[in-house]
Amino acid sequence: MPAYVITEKCDGCKGQDKTACMYICPNDLMVLDKERMKAYQRDPQMCWECLCCGKICPQQAIDLRGYADFVPMGSKCVPLRGSQDIMWTIQFRDGEIKRFKFPIRTTPEGSAQPDGGFGPGKADDINSIYLFTEPDSTGVEIPTLKK
Repeated sequence: MPAYVITEKCDGCKGQDKTACMYICPNDLMVLDKERMKAYQRDPQMCWECLCCGKICPQQAIDLRGYADFVPMGSKCVPLRGSQDIMWTIQFRDGEIKRFKFPIRTTPEGSAQPDGGFGPGKADDINSIYLFTEPDSTGVEIPTLKK
């Protein structure tokens, strides 16, 4: 189920040109209604359900429904982002509430390598025998139609 904005909680990120959810949405689905100063999702069918908008919203104004492998079906997820972690509040269908805290980063900010360690001098890795096509590398001959 796609995320949707709870208009009673949304403050349009205090009247700025671009809200936090607009900034983070990878599919550009979040829009700011300039008259009401509330964000909304322009096309829920196109939502990737990445949960980024809910994680970044400072007002917790975005309702998220988690995947079945994350929370049971019908449960409600509310993330609260801190500087070092995200506190997830899960409300089950029976009203029970549980909270989980997960770190935001696994590496210190600014320490990630943009090329992932595959920079200059690593170009020869593409010629490695481990990167050949599967049939060639396993010695399997692909049957072909005879003409």
